[in-house]
Amino acid sequence: MDILGVRWTAVLAALALALPARAWSEEKVSDRDIDRTISRGLDWLAARQSRLGHWTAPDGSLPTAITALAATALLCEGSTTTQGKYSGHIQRAVNYLVSHASRNGLIGSRDDGRYTYGHGFSMLFLSQVLGEEEDVERRKELIEVLTNAVKFTGQAQTAAGGWGYVSAKDGGDFDEGSTTITQVQGLRGCRNAGIPVPKEIIDKAVKYIRKCTGADGGVAYNSRGGGGRPPITAAAIACLFNAGDYDDKEGDGAGDKDKKEKVEFVRRMLRYCELNLGSSTNANLSFGHWHYANYYYSQVLYREGGDKWKAYRKETFARLVAEANADGYWEQGFMGAAYTTAMNLTILQLDRGTLPIYQR
Repeated sequence: MDILGVRWTAVLAALALALPARAWSEEKVSDRDIDRTISRGLDWLAARQSRLGHWTAPDGSLPTAITALAATALLCEGSTTTQGKYSGHIQRAVNYLVSHASRNGLIGSRDDGRYTYGHGFSMLFLSQVLGEEEDVERRKELIEVLTNAVKFTGQAQTAAGGWGYVSAKDGGDFDEGSTTITQVQGLRGCRNAGIPVPKEIIDKAVKYIRKCTGADGGVAYNSRGGGGRPPITAAAIACLFNAGDYDDKEGDGAGDKDKKEKVEFVRRMLRYCELNLGSSTNANLSFGHWHYANYYYSQVLYREGGDKWKAYRKETFARLVAEANADGYWEQGFMGAAYTTAMNLTILQLDRGTLPIYQR
């Protein structure tokens, strides 16, 4: 299951069924409409940041995960910790996350029953900040935090190669697909920023994903099975792209046999997503966790580019513009508006190509 967890599935499914089906592909929105929606959303998100620098779910939970997601959406606008409209908000988010980095490397708190989400999203956000950080002392601090965070992630990996809601030791070696994706994306962000990431951690994670993938290309809930899950499959493709060597560029010679096999493996997963996350499914909300699924599926199709991205962009952006509240936010069940708004704003800003982790 994804970040929402099993206990919230029924809530989100009911919400999905309560919303009217619309032919979103028929909606027409201009770039001006999209820019206006993004601007309102970013302003709304910035205004909801606490004085301590964090965002949370409505009940005050998951401050680490939602802070990292929200601050990443602000980064996508082009602001940094020192420049831009949201520089102050980004700086406060960095301060909050750094101040909650433990000596053992965990970013967040063990009191959070799903702390690996916050840890993974924080690695991703802080690694993107590091690349633009000009202050020498802050750079040293971020390097130390991220270096320790990578070590914690390696120690938290399960025997099967994945990650669970908590570390392998705390969670009895339980693994789960969506938390695995957050760790790999965070690790890739760190590696891109110059933080050492042991290759064996990534290799084990890739083997884990392959083990969880069925013949139809669907990725199961965890290594014990459970059938293909479209949201997790979309996230897994993004994860493989981040792991490297799984893009859609085939080699030309006999020595590229392994590369071709990897490409075909991802294509099978893509076909599964096209079948289960295509326009008709997205339009009528026939499955839960739409925002989480499209947060990753949009990254996959943006990297694919071409007609697939254009078609997806036209439909999905139209829907997001149409569903945005007049005040700039998107609401969604238990997780609340900050979580949903952060994910949707990231989708809408992929074209800007601001952050290295999302670039083609």
